[in-house]
Amino acid sequence: MKKYLITGLLIWIPLAITIWVLDLIVGTMDRTLTLLPPGWLPHYRIPGLGVLLTIVVVFVTGVLASNILGQRLLAFWENMLSRIPVVKSIYNSVKQVSDTLFAPSGMAFRKALLVQYPRAGCWTIAFLTGEPGGDVVNHLHGEYVSVYVPTTPNPTSGFFLMMAKADVVELDMTVDEALTYVISMGVVAPGSGRKKA
Repeated sequence: MKKYLITGLLIWIPLAITIWVLDLIVGTMDRTLTLLPPGWLPHYRIPGLGVLLTIVVVFVTGVLASNILGQRLLAFWENMLSRIPVVKSIYNSVKQVSDTLFAPSGMAFRKALLVQYPRAGCWTIAFLTGEPGGDVVNHLHGEYVSVYVPTTPNPTSGFFLMMAKADVVELDMTVDEALTYVISMGVVAPGSGRKKA
C-alpha cells in the first residue's frame, strides 16, 4: 500500500505544482482584465482570455526587453526593486535561479559531472558552470573548474564549488537527464547510459 501511495504522489505532485503555477499566472491575468474600462470588454465571459493575455504580455515583454530602451527600463525597474528591503531579497533570489535555469544561451549548466562530495568516497552529480575568475584565480594553483552541486529533490538550492579539473569526471549524459536523475533522487536513471571507451 505504501509503495502505491508513494508512486501516486510522485505522479501527482509535479502535475499539481505545474497546474498551480499556471492557474496562478492565468488567474492573475483574468483578474487584470476586470480592471479595464467596461466598454473595452465583451458582456459575456470568454474562456481562455487570460491564457491569451498571458502569452501576449510575456511575448511583448520579451520584445521590449530585447532592445536598448527596454534594457534601460529593466535596469531602472531592478534598481528600484533593490531598494525595498524584503522585496529585494525575494526578487533577487528568484531572478538568480530563473536566470540560471532558463538562460537563453542554454549554457547555464554546460556539462553533467561526477564529483566526490561531501567527502572522498561519496559521489554525486554536479554541473559545470564555468571557470573560476577574478582574484580567486590568483590563489588557485593548477586547472580548476566551477561546479554547482544541486540538492535533492530541489535543484534550485545547492553548493557552488571550485574543484581541480583532474578531480571531476565528465558524464556521458545530457544536462536534462542529469537533472531528472537528481530531482528523482536517483529513481529515474538516464535511459541510454552509454559508457565511454
